[in-house]
Amino acid sequence: MIQTTNRIDQLFQEKQGNILSVYYTAGFPELEDTVRIAQYLQEAGADLIEIGMPFSDPLADGPTIQQSGTQALENGMTIKKLFEQIKDIRSTVNIPIILMGYLNPAMQYGLEKFCQQCQQVGIDALILPDLPMQEYLEEYKELFESYGLYNIFLISPQTSEARIRLIDENTHGFIYMVSSASITGAKSGISEEQVAYFKRVQAMQLKHPTLIGFGISNHETFSKACEYASGAIIGSAFIKVVEHSKDLKSDVKKYVKEVKNE
Repeated sequence: MIQTTNRIDQLFQEKQGNILSVYYTAGFPELEDTVRIAQYLQEAGADLIEIGMPFSDPLADGPTIQQSGTQALENGMTIKKLFEQIKDIRSTVNIPIILMGYLNPAMQYGLEKFCQQCQQVGIDALILPDLPMQEYLEEYKELFESYGLYNIFLISPQTSEARIRLIDENTHGFIYMVSSASITGAKSGISEEQVAYFKRVQAMQLKHPTLIGFGISNHETFSKACEYASGAIIGSAFIKVVEHSKDLKSDVKKYVKEVKNE
């Protein structure tokens, strides 16, 4: 049975709009940066954190996230190491935390053990883009729910209305709205074509809130996305910030404040 106290639900109950979720890669730029970046993001005003689990074959990732994953793996990042790093994260970070990555590393670690560890350290949800929905429903739903883990599904401009409604029926927390059919990466702006897709999904009046990701990089794209969804997700643009940072704490704070225009 799903826990009723999931932090993601609490967040969406307390805050209806302008929710900022930030993705970053565990173990990047330095192996031991994972927890401190989470702490800095919370201090800066991020509402939600997605910690990326690096994988050697990241199909949906653009060059920025791929490169950060490669560096993290070279630094020595593994699933085992990640759980060691975040074992006490809940003593300092109380906003929702999602682990995002590919199914393969979790399977290699042992899926039940993986879910168990997630529950122990206080992970709220998983985003596994390569986990097919049917497979999730038939094989993993019961397992995830027994450990209080939400599974977040992605939709894209190519997703049919019937499938979006099916996802809405079977998801928890929120729906991750991929803004375009391309790989991840910061884009220069939001196109009219994307706005038409956002409006189409908005008009469906889904039960679950949506967050828009892919191509969100600054205040302009964030605020535009927030017109059509409960908030937005930033990944590649933030990774560039930490990659070039000379002072992580102040640079994270400055970037989040700029995006939220505070």
